[in-house]
Amino acid sequence: MTGTSMRTHRCGDLRVEHIGQTVTLAGWVATRREHGEHLAFVDLRDFTGVTQCVVDNTVDVRPEYVIQVTGVVTARPAENVNTKLPTGGVEIQQCQVEILNVAEPPPFPINDRADTVAENTRLQYRYLDIRRERMQRNLRLRSAVNSAIRRSMEDQGFVEVETPMLVPSTPEGAREFIVPSRQQPGSFYALPQSPQLFKQLLMVGGIDRYYQIARCLRDEDLRADRQFEFFQLDAEMSFVSQEDVHEAIGASVVAAAKAAGQDPGEIVKITWHEAMERFGVDKPDLRFGMELAELTDVFAATEFKAFASASSIKGINAAGKAEEYGRNKLDGMTDHAKQMGAKGLVWLKVGADGALESPVAKFLSDAEQAAVKERLDAKPGDLILIVADEWMTTCEVLGQLRNDIGRPPVYEGPYRYLWVLDFPLFVGVDEVTGRPKPAHHPFTQPHPDDLHLLETEPLKVRSQAYDLVLNGWELGSGSIRIHEPELQQRVFNLLGVTAEEADRRFGFFLNPFRYGAPPHGGFGMGTDRLVAILAGEDNIREVIAYPKTQSGADPLTGAPTPIDELQLRELGIALRKPPAGKGG
Repeated sequence: MTGTSMRTHRCGDLRVEHIGQTVTLAGWVATRREHGEHLAFVDLRDFTGVTQCVVDNTVDVRPEYVIQVTGVVTARPAENVNTKLPTGGVEIQQCQVEILNVAEPPPFPINDRADTVAENTRLQYRYLDIRRERMQRNLRLRSAVNSAIRRSMEDQGFVEVETPMLVPSTPEGAREFIVPSRQQPGSFYALPQSPQLFKQLLMVGGIDRYYQIARCLRDEDLRADRQFEFFQLDAEMSFVSQEDVHEAIGASVVAAAKAAGQDPGEIVKITWHEAMERFGVDKPDLRFGMELAELTDVFAATEFKAFASASSIKGINAAGKAEEYGRNKLDGMTDHAKQMGAKGLVWLKVGADGALESPVAKFLSDAEQAAVKERLDAKPGDLILIVADEWMTTCEVLGQLRNDIGRPPVYEGPYRYLWVLDFPLFVGVDEVTGRPKPAHHPFTQPHPDDLHLLETEPLKVRSQAYDLVLNGWELGSGSIRIHEPELQQRVFNLLGVTAEEADRRFGFFLNPFRYGAPPHGGFGMGTDRLVAILAGEDNIREVIAYPKTQSGADPLTGAPTPIDELQLRELGIALRKPPAGKGG
C-alpha cells in the first residue's frame, strides 16, 4: 500500500501510464530551479525516488523543506525526458503546494556528494545521512535480507526465541561490557557476547531448532568489519551432525543472497589445514589465485643457509608484478614479513629470458631454480616470494602477503562462499600455565577420530568447529557441542579447570546437562558483515543505522558520556583518577 491520507502516490512511483491523473505527493525538496519568469522546477524526493514538479515561481520552497504537492501527471516534452530516472518521462503540472515544514540548510548535500564528507560529520547528522539514496538502499536491503533469513529458518522448522541481555560474565574470548547492579552493590551483569549458553540450554529444554537475529556486544577495538554492537543469525539444532548445520545455515545464506538479487553459487568446503596450506589464512579469499606452493622438498639438500635450517618452505607467484615492485617496495615487504614473525623474505623476479633475478639467486643451484619456476608456474615478468620458517609462520606470512598483493575489495564479485572445517581444538600452549589454549570455546566437541589423542597429544586434536567465509571475511562460526559430562570434564582437566571450579564458574550451564542433553550443534553468523558485502560496501558502518566511529564514539549522541555522582553512589561505585598523562 503506497497511498495515505496525505498522498496518493510515492515520489518514485509515477510513470507514463499515470498521465492525466490528478495525484498528491509528499516529501522533501531535493532541488529548486528557475524556469523562465513565471515557473520553477521542484524535484520532490522520498525514499522511492524523485518526481519533477512544475510550480509557480512565487512558491518559496528550499532544499529539505517538507511539502505536499497536488497536480496532474503530464508527459515531459521529448527534449526534456530524463532517461536516467524511472520517473523521467513525466512531471507534475498545475501544482498546488502546501509547505508542511521548513528546513535550515543541511550541513552537507543530501546526495552522493556527501560520500566525500568526513565520516564524523555524516554520523553526527546521521538522520540526514539516512535520507540519502545510498543509506536508504542499504538499510532496506538489510531489512530484506533479515526477512529472507527469517523465512528460510522458519520454513526449516526453527523457532525464534529471545535470550537475555543481562547475563553473568562468561569467558568467551572477547572483553565484555559490564553492567553494575544497583540492587546488589559490588555485583555485575555482563552484556552477552552471544547467546551461546542460553541457546544450548534451549536444546536441553527440547526446543530442537532455535534461532534469533540476536544483538551481541563485545568491547573490542573497532575496525571496518567490527562494531561494539552487532547482530548475528544465531541458531542451534538437536540430533545433528556438522553437515546438518551447514545445510540449514547454507539455505538461509542462499535466501539472503537471492533477496539481494545475487546468485550465491556453490558453498564449497575445505579443511582448516587445507586452507592454511593453500592460502595461508583460515578465512581464505577464493576470488584470486596466488596459492601457496610447497617448496620444502625442492630445497631438501640446499646449500643456501637461510633455507637449509627451515622446517617449512613455501612460495607464492605474484604473476606479472615484477616491474611493479621495485627495490624500495620489496625492502618494505621484507620488513613487513619480519614484523609478522618471519626470519626474512626471499624475492625472485623472472626476467625476460626466464632467468631468476635476485640477490640470492647465486646461492640457488640451477636445479633448485628450475624446480621453483616449475612449481610456481613462473613466467617472465612474475615476482616470486618465498618464506622459510616454522610451518605456521610460513603459512601466515605468505597468506598475509598474498592478500596484500592480490586481494580485491571484499564486495567485488564473484561471491565465493566456503565452509572451513576441522579447526584445531587447541592453539598453542599458555606460557604461564603450560596448558593448551582452546581455539574456540571450551564446550566444542573434539573430532571423534582424535579423541584418543586428547590427553597425550592435545595440539593434534581436531575439533568439530567450522567457519563460514565470504570473500575473505569470516561471516560466522559454530561447532558441534560437548553434551556428555565425562568428555566435558576431560577437556576441563586439560585446561586446569577442576570439577569444583567448573561447578562454580559454569554450574548454571553444566548442571542442566545432567538431566539428559541431546547431541547438538549450532552457528552464529554476523548479518552486518553479510549485508555489507551484498550492498557493495567494505565497511559495516554503512549498513548500520546508528554506528560508532572507529574510536568507539557516537558523534550523534556524544556517547560515551560521564554519569553524575548521584548515579555512581546509587551503584556503589567510586571512580579512580586516571594515571597522569591519561584521560582528562
